[in-house]
Amino acid sequence: MISVEEALAEILSHVRPLNPERVAILDALGRVLAEEVVSDIDIPPFDNSAMDGYAVRAADVAGASPESPMRLAVTGSVAAGYVSSGRVEPGTAIRIMTGAPLPDGADAVVPFEDTGDMDRSKEARLEEPASEIDVRRAVHSRDNTRPAGEDIRRGEVAMAAGRVIRPQEIGVLASLGRETVLVHRRPRVAILATGDELLEIHKPLAPGKIRNSNEYTNAALVTRTGGVPIRLGIARDTRADLTDKIRQGLEQGADLFLTSGGVSVGDYDVVKDVLGTEGEMQFWQVNMKPGKPLAFGLLPGGVPLIGLPGNPVSAMVSFEQFARPAILKMLGHQDLDKPTVRAILDEPLTNSGRRGFIRVVVARRPDGYHARTTGEQGSGVLTSMAKANGLAIVHEGILRVDAGTEVVVQMLDWPEGMNP
Repeated sequence: MISVEEALAEILSHVRPLNPERVAILDALGRVLAEEVVSDIDIPPFDNSAMDGYAVRAADVAGASPESPMRLAVTGSVAAGYVSSGRVEPGTAIRIMTGAPLPDGADAVVPFEDTGDMDRSKEARLEEPASEIDVRRAVHSRDNTRPAGEDIRRGEVAMAAGRVIRPQEIGVLASLGRETVLVHRRPRVAILATGDELLEIHKPLAPGKIRNSNEYTNAALVTRTGGVPIRLGIARDTRADLTDKIRQGLEQGADLFLTSGGVSVGDYDVVKDVLGTEGEMQFWQVNMKPGKPLAFGLLPGGVPLIGLPGNPVSAMVSFEQFARPAILKMLGHQDLDKPTVRAILDEPLTNSGRRGFIRVVVARRPDGYHARTTGEQGSGVLTSMAKANGLAIVHEGILRVDAGTEVVVQMLDWPEGMNP
């Protein structure tokens, strides 16, 4: 048997980030930046007010206090989106709104609440703007202002290649006037389930048959990871059908193949034979449970294929350990690991002696994270995965972990309210 780390390293050694493509910035959400974004402007592009108030010369109000206010003449006003035509001369002020450019001559802003203007009602202030104000608090130069380039300087690298684009990055791109951006292409992932026992999900069950849940689970996992699933349906246990399905996926431009079933010891040789004929395949036994059987190889054109086990839970756990990192690397991600937490077990765990991935529910309590199992851990009990939000990792050679022990849990989901 090979270790989880050895299997993953072999797979990742044959996977590269895909070529970039230019997309509209809203279509770049969740994608990985494939270019360096350099700003050609200052952000903000001009000195502006950080508060509603009065633009002043700080020297004019240096000694102001509630007991000894400084009186200034109000010579104008300016709102956001406009530029004042006036200048702040000694002994004067200009009424200013948040975001408006700082008028010439001004070097600070006095908030409304630090002036006598607050003694009047809002209606009065709107109907008859003050012609003079009493400033009741001193300010220093640059107080309550935002200088040009405070956020981003012209010529500065605003975003480096490799950054994952979130809503906040889209906001930065928009502020720079970028309508499009270069990102790594999303991999097209061909999904193929194998086995004569499988039925399409809309068909009634028949003796000896089960519905093809793996196709849908794997398609959903691919989509959530950022790939584009190509659903090829079910390949029957015949050389012709399996060969045809593989060639269909290649013709549709698959960057990666995911199969489920047909890779275990005792499975019909036709699956292994066809995969071996169509590409250079390795059939492994990985030192983990669930998910011991795993296939990997390269199809024509160097397209990687990962053969997942047929049992639903085994397929999902193997996807998380091997297929997910491969897809993320194709997308240009640098961090390929699932988030983990350390959690205290609320019940003992038993393990096979291989690397165990135990389905658990993690909850946050006052003393930290706690984990409990989702019940029956059979590799065909798909509901145990539906109940789980994490996989407790039990290392090789360990057969039992007592309640109260702290373990590492690989998080499948990160629910609201579970902030670290």
